[in-house]
Amino acid sequence: METSERVTVRWWRWRHNALRRRIDVVEAWVVLAGWLFALLGGVGAGLMAAGAVERAVERQRAESRQVSAVTVEDAPGPSPARAASDHRVWAEVRWAEPDGSTHTDDARVPPRTPARSTIPVWVNRSGDITTPPVSEGEAWLHTTMGGGLAGALAGGVVLGAAWLTRLTLDRRRMAQWDAEWERIDTRRGWKTG
Repeated sequence: METSERVTVRWWRWRHNALRRRIDVVEAWVVLAGWLFALLGGVGAGLMAAGAVERAVERQRAESRQVSAVTVEDAPGPSPARAASDHRVWAEVRWAEPDGSTHTDDARVPPRTPARSTIPVWVNRSGDITTPPVSEGEAWLHTTMGGGLAGALAGGVVLGAAWLTRLTLDRRRMAQWDAEWERIDTRRGWKTG
């Protein structure tokens, strides 16, 4: 029983070969450039996106501060649908700004918080209640995920463009082969197939 062995010749498109066509060399350059640009572009896009997320987190931290507020009235209990949960409820709170002015607004507080209880709230530069800034762990996760996704997307777009270019080159190569076979067959006066 005969066994056939497949020999893989690496870098054949780069070697001088009588069967190598110009389109083979172009394809080799497209593949090389595609991988190189995907790697460099992915890393660059990932670093830029991670930096943008990090700046946004720092801006959020710089624009918000925590103040002590006092509940104006007793907070209601949880709704019957959420009685077993620890969800917060809306209650009116009051706090003083560093310039001496007082603000009153609705904030999320634990259910059944009595009036005149002190609770921490986060306010922005305008004095409006805002969400607390993200923690160090959340900031790291957002930065990592944003950079990773942007890098993968940028690299994927470049590799997709290289793949489409290779498809176009393959179609052109098949058309050239068809034309060459047609020329060879008709010169001898007979047709294959």
